[in-house]
Amino acid sequence: MGTFETNAPIIFQTINIHTMQDQSESQPQFGKYDLIAELSKCFPNDNSSTIVGIGDDASVIDTDGNQTVSSTKVFIEDVHFDLTYVPLKHLGYKVITVAVTDILGMNAIPTQVTVNVAVSNRFDLKAVNELLAGMEACCETVHVDVVGLDLSTSRKDLIITVTAIGECEPARLVTRKGASENELVCVSGDFAAAYAGLLLLEREKKVFEVNPSTQPDFSGKDYLLRRQLMPEPRLDIVEALRREDILPTAMCAIPDGIAAAIMQICRASDKGCAVFEEKLPLTELAFTTLKDLDIVHTVAALNGGDDYELMFTIRQADFEKIKNVENVSIIGYIKEPSAGYKLITGDNVQVDIQAQGFRN
Repeated sequence: MGTFETNAPIIFQTINIHTMQDQSESQPQFGKYDLIAELSKCFPNDNSSTIVGIGDDASVIDTDGNQTVSSTKVFIEDVHFDLTYVPLKHLGYKVITVAVTDILGMNAIPTQVTVNVAVSNRFDLKAVNELLAGMEACCETVHVDVVGLDLSTSRKDLIITVTAIGECEPARLVTRKGASENELVCVSGDFAAAYAGLLLLEREKKVFEVNPSTQPDFSGKDYLLRRQLMPEPRLDIVEALRREDILPTAMCAIPDGIAAAIMQICRASDKGCAVFEEKLPLTELAFTTLKDLDIVHTVAALNGGDDYELMFTIRQADFEKIKNVENVSIIGYIKEPSAGYKLITGDNVQVDIQAQGFRN
C-alpha cells in the first residue's frame, strides 16, 4: 500500500468507486475469504505481542504470558437481518452468539463484549430495550459481561457492532492451522436447520407482502425458526473438550456452512480432506422441510450457513474420548494436500467441495 503525507492539504474531488462487477476481466477476482487474505497483506504485524492477526476467527494478543482473544462483528439491517420477521429481542441474542462464536472457534472462553448500536428515529426506547434485553439474555447464558455500550444516530437503518473478548491459556489456543493427515474432522450440533428456517421466513414474508392481513403458521417448525433467529453459542463444547482433556489440532467457527469451514482449515493447514455425506448431522425435521422446499439437504448443510457451530480436528488417539462429548459428530478425516477437498456421497462417488466465499 502506498504511503501518504499526513500534513497534505485536503482537496475536495469527485470520486468514482467501481463496484466488483465493474472490474475488468484483467483484474483479479476474489471470493470473500480470498479477498480478506489479499487485503490483509496491507497490515503486517509489527508488535511481538500480536500472536494471531487477520485471517483466523479472532485475533490473539499476548499480555504478559496470558492471551487475549478478540473479534468484532458488524450487523446491518436488510443486509444481515430483516426486521419484518426478526424480533428485536431475538436479534440481540443472535448478535452476541455470532460474536462470541469466533472466540469459541479459537478454543478460548469468552469473557466480555462491547456493543455499539446506531438507531434512527424509527426506534423508540422500548424497541432499544428489547434489543438490549436479548443481548443480556445471551450474555447471561455464556457468563459474559457487557463492558462497553455506545449509542449513535443512524439516518435510517439499524446498525449493530459487537466486539467479543475472551481469554485462553497459550497451550490451549487453537487456530485453523495445525491439522495433520489422518486426523478426524468433527463438528458440533446439526446443520441446515437454520437455513430451512430462513427459507420458511422468506417464503411467508412474500405472502405477507401480497396480503398484510395474513399471518404465517409455523406450527411444528419451532426448532427451525429458533436455529435461524436465536442460535445458541457452543460454550458447552469448548468446556466439554477441556473436561475430556482433548486439545483439537485445528479449529474454527462455522458461520457459512460446513464447506467453507473445512476449506478454511485445510487451506491454513495445507492439507486435503474427505467428508462423508452420510455423516453430515441433520435433524429429520430439517431433512423433510428441505425436501418439501425442493432443496437438496446436503447442499444446505454444506453451504446454507447461519449454524454457528464449531469444527475441529482431533488426533486418532482421541477417538474414544470424543465419544464422551455430546452433540459432536465425526464427519471425515484430513488427507494429503494433493487429495483436494472431497465429499464422498452415499453411493461412494467423490465430488469436489465448493464453498461460499472462495473462488476456485
